[in-house]
Parts: sequence; C-alpha cells; structure tokens
Amino acid sequence: MMTKAETLEDFYKQKCEWLPDNLQRDMGHFNVFRTEEVIKHHAPPKYARRDFYKISLSRGRTIFHYADKSIEISGSTLIFFNPVVPYTLERLSDDYTGYFCIFREAFFDMGMRRNLSELPMFSPGGKPAYSLTKAQDKAISLIYEKMLDEINSDYTFKFDLLRNYLTELIHQALKMQPSQTLYQHPNANTRITAVFTELLERQFPIESPSQQFTLRSASDFAKQLSVHVNHLNRAIRETTGKTTTEHIAERLIGEAKALLRHTNWNISEIAYCLGFEEPAHFNNFFKKQTSMAPSVFRSV
Repeated sequence: MMTKAETLEDFYKQKCEWLPDNLQRDMGHFNVFRTEEVIKHHAPPKYARRDFYKISLSRGRTIFHYADKSIEISGSTLIFFNPVVPYTLERLSDDYTGYFCIFREAFFDMGMRRNLSELPMFSPGGKPAYSLTKAQDKAISLIYEKMLDEINSDYTFKFDLLRNYLTELIHQALKMQPSQTLYQHPNANTRITAVFTELLERQFPIESPSQQFTLRSASDFAKQLSVHVNHLNRAIRETTGKTTTEHIAERLIGEAKALLRHTNWNISEIAYCLGFEEPAHFNNFFKKQTSMAPSVFRSV
C-alpha cells in the first residue's frame, strides 16, 4: 500500500535504530552500508517514495517495483532510486547481499556542475537498474568498500572523497549506456519541453486520497509557463514527436496503474486524486488508454 514519503529519520529509526548526530543540521547527508547488515532483522521496505537518493549494489533474486512497473532481477545489479518515484524491493532468495549508499541532493550538488535530475538513471523515465558482469561487480564493490573505510575514518576532508566515490558510481552506470547522453537544451523548444516535464512530474507521486492532480490540460501548463498554448504544443511535438495531451495522459495512466496496484483506495478516490470530476470519466479514460476497466486491471 502507498504510504507517505519515508524520511531519513524514518530510515534510521526503522533500519538502524539510531540517529546520526548531524541528521537535522546537515542537509548534505551521506551514509553507506552493507546490505546484509541492515536487512537481516527487518522486513522489506514498504512501497513508498523516499525523500533521499539511494544507490544499491544488489546480489540475489528480487522483484523491483517502481512507479507502475515491476522487473525481476537476479545476479549482480546496480540500482538507482530517486525521491520522485515510489518503490519497494521484494526479495526472492535468502542470499541477498550487497551495498547501498543514501544521500540528499545537497551532498551531491556541493562542488558539482550538474544536477542529479539531468542524469538519465535518476530521471523519472530513465533506466534505474543495470546488470553487472563479474568484473563490473568487483570494480563497484571496491568503490563501496572505499566508502565504508572512509566514512569511519577521521580524515578531515573525507566527505569530499566520498563525493568523488559517489560520482564514480554514477559514471560507472553512464558508461554502461553509451547511447544515452546527458540532456542538453540546444534551443528554446527543448528548454520549454524540459520545464513542462518538470512541472508534470512535480505533481507526482500521489500519496494520499486528499491530494489532487491539478495541471491537467495543455492550457493549464501554458498558463504556468507564460506561453501561448499553441507555442507549447508545437515545441513539445517538435521535440518529442508526441502532443502535450499525450504526455499528460501517459503520466496519468502510469500513476493510475501504480495507485490501483499498490493502494487499497477505491476507484472514486483514485479518480478524484487524478483530477476527474466523476468516477465514470476516469473509467472511460482508463479503458480508452489500456483497453480494460480500472477494476479489471486491479484484479489481474
């Protein structure tokens, strides 16, 4: 079931049963763990959004549920989690080992020239999981071991070094997808499309029945961006090949599937959250997009 976003404080209380001294005052928080030392006495995490980033080296069979998708992974996998997309991991084997680090965006931003949202593995529609060869597992494990050594050291500048190790993890993943490049904005159309996408994603995930999706039409977004709706539609179509309405509908369907699959809210509550005045309107929209009624999708 969908729950409110898990905070760093929640994480430490539930998984570690202690709180770091600098948690409240240090907005650039960072920490690293061996997975088996954290999970051995705890149940898998609930399906929810977190208000921090996480990079995990996972070994063993598991099902990774994120947004409206579920993928089964086995062997050694590098997984990236961001604060926008809710997720959980369902462990399928007892030999689940690995490492993970958690951090706030402010930690990465210190001294960096790029925003995390520009990186493909952290974008809502990006690729979050990367299967590793034995050589890649060895190289990434070494980075995590360096992190563990450094986090426990008394070196004055250890967090600068840890930031370098974090960047190295990200670059290891970037090298695994050479066809994808960091997003650039060569013209006004791509800039408008990027801002539109950010505004669209900012309304998700829906985390309570009282929350409501409000920017539902191309006109709503054009007003927010202070551009004519025709200009917005043309820019998005030229950049992506899809209309503004198609982008909104695809995102609504993705969120509707996640709510149907991971909450016990009734259809009327989900319809309200997604901005539909009547459940019948939501039913018609969902059926048009997926060829099945919401109640049927939920039961499959």
